[in-house]
Amino acid sequence: MEYVILAVVIAVVAIGAIAGLVVSGRRRQQLPPKSQAPVITAPKPTPQEPQVGEEAAPPTEAPRRTVEEVQLPEAEAPAEAEATEAEVVEAAEAAPAIEVPEPTAGRLVRLRSRLSRSQNSLGKGLLSLLSREHLDEDTWEEIEETLLTADVGVAPTQELVERLRTRVKVLGTRTPDELRALLREELVELVGKDSDRAVRSTKHEEGPAVVLVVGVNGVGKTTTTGKLARVLVADGRTVVLGAADTFRAAAADQLQTWGERVGARTVRGPEGGDPASIAFDAVKEGIAEGADTVLIDTAGRLHTKTGLMDELGKVKRVVEKHGPVDEVLLVLDATTGQNGLIQARVFAEVVDITGIVLTKLDGTAKGGIVVAVQRELGVPVKLIGLGEGADDLAPFEPGAFVDALIGD
Repeated sequence: MEYVILAVVIAVVAIGAIAGLVVSGRRRQQLPPKSQAPVITAPKPTPQEPQVGEEAAPPTEAPRRTVEEVQLPEAEAPAEAEATEAEVVEAAEAAPAIEVPEPTAGRLVRLRSRLSRSQNSLGKGLLSLLSREHLDEDTWEEIEETLLTADVGVAPTQELVERLRTRVKVLGTRTPDELRALLREELVELVGKDSDRAVRSTKHEEGPAVVLVVGVNGVGKTTTTGKLARVLVADGRTVVLGAADTFRAAAADQLQTWGERVGARTVRGPEGGDPASIAFDAVKEGIAEGADTVLIDTAGRLHTKTGLMDELGKVKRVVEKHGPVDEVLLVLDATTGQNGLIQARVFAEVVDITGIVLTKLDGTAKGGIVVAVQRELGVPVKLIGLGEGADDLAPFEPGAFVDALIGD
């Protein structure tokens, strides 16, 4: 019996122990584990070396200053400024050097050899015919044909032939020197020795002199404008260029390059912009800078298009809001002959042409176009182009021109 009671007691104790273990395990699963906070330990003081004298005294707290009392170090110049200055120096070194144009005085004399084609066909041809022993009707017809072939024009040719006939009869015996002097005198008279051929480029009370350069595309209008700027600079003028030819690609760039070479400022606008507006701004800039002359390169589409003629009239009217237009120079290609005269008539109907610039005169034997175009418009030839060089635009001098035609 005692064994039975003992077994029961042991079983009860075992069951109680097992139940306790089960309850303890469930509690552990439900409660989160406790995190252990890191233990921060103060650093151990660094043992100081033994001090002597004033250094052995206890440390005193340094006086504190407010933010206003503290002086900050001066800020160093930013690196960007140095870079900008370096860029300016580099840009100055890269800028094209200002050129000094050749003097205009006597320029046509220096370029007289460029008229060799006209000399061979016109000057020497006339001298050869006039030197014949007998000047019959056939010879005079050949003289007339030579003048017409050189584009002198019908009316001027007839006038010259009649004067030559009369003077040769009076002269009688004709030596080569006498014939040369006779022909020179008559040709100078035909070209016109009393015309005012100076380009009006002097500053006046209203402001700078304004020069419009007109002509169709292909005659060398923009190039002529750039060369004319060189002519004026060589004569001591200060020049502002107006790139009003906005319809031809790269025309403004071309004109600006010409201006940079002689130190002339170029006023330009967007491609396809309003030419009249650019011309107005160019004159305004010329007034502000106190320039002597404003050169305006106008549009040059085909002269048969009404739009171009209307545009030229508008440019002239807008520019005249600042003051009068002093010159309207018509640029003609000397190699086009009679077609150039047609162009001249159309332009003259829209703007008052005051002078003519004949380009590419070195590339043609038709030097008589000088006479024909003057008769057509009633205005003088003021400049002639005798090559592709920068200083190959020469003021027109009748005597030097005729001397180049008939040779030495």
